[in-house]
Amino acid sequence: MRQAENGLIAGGTNVDELMQRAGRGAAEYVWRIAAHGRVTVLCGPGNNGGDGYVIAEAIRERGGRVSVISAAEPKTDAARNARALYRGEMLDSGADTAISSLAGEVLVDCLFGSGLTRALSADHVALLAGLAASHRHAIAIDVPSGVESDTGAVLGEGLPRFDLTIALGAWKFAHFLMPACAMMGAMRLVGIGVSEVPGAASGVARPRLAAPAAAAHKYKRGLLGVVGGAMPGAAVLAARAAQGAGAGYVKLLGREIFSAPPDLVCDSDVLADPRLNALLIGPGLGRDDAARSRLAAALAVCKPAVLDADALHLLQIAPRQPVIATPHEGELRALEATFGCAGTGSKVERAGALARASGMVIVAKGPDTVIAAPGGRIALAPRASSWLSVAGTGDV
Repeated sequence: MRQAENGLIAGGTNVDELMQRAGRGAAEYVWRIAAHGRVTVLCGPGNNGGDGYVIAEAIRERGGRVSVISAAEPKTDAARNARALYRGEMLDSGADTAISSLAGEVLVDCLFGSGLTRALSADHVALLAGLAASHRHAIAIDVPSGVESDTGAVLGEGLPRFDLTIALGAWKFAHFLMPACAMMGAMRLVGIGVSEVPGAASGVARPRLAAPAAAAHKYKRGLLGVVGGAMPGAAVLAARAAQGAGAGYVKLLGREIFSAPPDLVCDSDVLADPRLNALLIGPGLGRDDAARSRLAAALAVCKPAVLDADALHLLQIAPRQPVIATPHEGELRALEATFGCAGTGSKVERAGALARASGMVIVAKGPDTVIAAPGGRIALAPRASSWLSVAGTGDV
């Protein structure tokens, strides 16, 4: 983000202008949510506090009722300039009587933003939590105060949850990573004109679904082999999902599976089919000798594959073919042990290290999901619905 901002500054845009873009863009959301109710903006000493002064002035100019609480004197030129331009009510955080009686529709947290690496002081935690409790809605600007933007760590206890977090310029890792993203509520992005930075991580976009080509048939759309095992239900769930996701033909390895639907082909010779395009190995596979043999046979076909569940515990060497591995936390630790990874650092760092060591694309899944490619590319998926926390969703 700093590199992107520096690119704008090198092109002639000053920091004050960037602050105006960010603050006024965020004020659009604050204005709509406040619905003419009272807005309180809590400003800290840095540029995040400067954004808060801009937001407050934009609300005041529109006729809104707004108060600014200054938790500390501005320490940057841009923040000082933004405060000088604010013409509304200003309260000192030391004015206990005035602060304790302050209530309203929306609290806007501009105490500390991205780049914070230490816990908030007890006074700041008490101030922020108290104000959040006395307002109907709480909005965080860029990231909530007390969150480490690069790792998603929450630095300390007692911090409030927010109804909305407004990212400025570009998404930060914390917007995708637990535990921070769990406290952010809905998330919106306000652009300030920055361009993409080579090598930066990206967000996973919504899939673009389209009808098959007019001349399509089942083999043109792809033949997928699903390798089942000791617990056939998991493999059936995965196969059914593949049918719904657009595979032209899905074959399940095995002769007869009681729970298989009539449109799912069960074939003991699926690995010998020359038309096979890709394989899924792991859901319900088991971890006995038969499972090891099935995994070895599937990998020997050398088709692009997805490895999940039990296959991740049985895997001992880097596959020769293109592979996507989809570990949850326990499976991630097992793979790290197999490939000699330290298993330390953030989830982004761990997924990246494992991808490099194994040669596989790693989808480190869970409430937060990080995707890492061996060449260094990183992508993060938006926070998933907690309703996915049931057995079988991983297979699907």
